[in-house]
Amino acid sequence: MGKVKGRMDESILVCVYYGPNGERLIRRGHKMASIMDCPLYILTVDPLPLDDFDAEKSQYIDRWRQLAEELEVEDFFICDNERRPTAKVIKEIAHQHNITQIIIGQTAQSRWEEITKGSFMNVLLREITFVDFHVVSVARYIKDESEGMFEKGVRAYLVEDGTGYRIMFTLSKDARFEGIFFKEIGTDFNNGIFKFMHNNKMCQVPIVDDIVTDPSLISCKIQL
Repeated sequence: MGKVKGRMDESILVCVYYGPNGERLIRRGHKMASIMDCPLYILTVDPLPLDDFDAEKSQYIDRWRQLAEELEVEDFFICDNERRPTAKVIKEIAHQHNITQIIIGQTAQSRWEEITKGSFMNVLLREITFVDFHVVSVARYIKDESEGMFEKGVRAYLVEDGTGYRIMFTLSKDARFEGIFFKEIGTDFNNGIFKFMHNNKMCQVPIVDDIVTDPSLISCKIQL
């Protein structure tokens, strides 16, 4: 996946979890690795087996794989069905691959959670004493999709409907786009947003009563 780097005394590990912030972390790691001319690795850890990932998680995994190829990452580790604490897994990968720099996202953790559960950053610092840590803040708006505004994302498809597009939840030969639908909380109808990948970028369109309200936002029709 990666190519030979000029400097091997440094190596970077980006730890990602599900959400749009993962891509931001990977690109931050790639920028650092390019400046230092050193290997870059990506790691994600999940207690569930890969086959049990829901549509939303699977889409993020697919996107990170694309990025790993695009950015010539040395390796992308998916530690699924993992029962050990996340910090233990990060420590093991760091030891195995001589990691000197670790990039993680700042988790949204209340003061009470820190008192009762302990700070994840502090746990990492105790477990891994031989690397430098880079903590990237997570903007609160990134969490809006899963907290407060929308239900959990489900796999969905857009099919052409006259001059526009309609959302469907079963794959058919008429499907033009595959993505994740986030339904608004508190509505009995299919109102929300539909997100899909195009040219390695995350696109989204609003959905009202099953219909894409502004078809002009879809400028990337799939050629059959």
